[in-house]
Amino acid sequence: MSKKDSSIAERTVRIVIADDHSVVRTGLRLLLDAEPDLDVVAEAGNTRDALRYVRGHRPDVLVLDLNMPGESGLELIPRVREEIPDTEVVVLTMQRDPGFARQALSAGALGYVIKDAADGELVQAVRLAAVGEAYLNPQLGARVAAAPVNARPGDLTEREEEILKLIALGHTNPEIASQLFLSVRTIESHRSHIHQKLNIATRSELVRFALDNRLIEGIEPDA
Repeated sequence: MSKKDSSIAERTVRIVIADDHSVVRTGLRLLLDAEPDLDVVAEAGNTRDALRYVRGHRPDVLVLDLNMPGESGLELIPRVREEIPDTEVVVLTMQRDPGFARQALSAGALGYVIKDAADGELVQAVRLAAVGEAYLNPQLGARVAAAPVNARPGDLTEREEEILKLIALGHTNPEIASQLFLSVRTIESHRSHIHQKLNIATRSELVRFALDNRLIEGIEPDA
């Protein structure tokens, strides 16, 4: 039995989309609005606007990207659930790390969809969330179940996590090499692996990842 009144299945599910890329938002709107029972009522490009639209529209579902300017998606989830408990959250992200999925679900999200699979999974995840049911990308779900609770975020090694902290704190490759008694070339290799594992490209994104996973505190990512 659904956790919510099943009568929602007899009416239109109202949705707010939050993603910092306008082309992604456009694609998601086309995908969702093509369904007769789904209606996108607002789009947000940052978490501040996402919260404002959720407060104003009181949608059934917020489709939320994790990596956006300002407050992170992970930080926004519990705020939405506390302030507007009738709005469920479906995370849509490139992050395949089971640690991220566990954090999002623990924060209150009901769905976790990988962007590459959005065409086949997002509609189902939104419909399930609207009636209080959970959805987790199947392949990722197996990894979440298998991953130890205290696994390092992003499947980073101990050395990679150490280097990530120093990068996020603003140290250059030569400075990191000097501190860790390694060659600059070795640091560059580790840095490349970190970017590949986390599927992120910029230092500001690395800072946000480090903040979200409590590897560092008190640093704001570059604009």
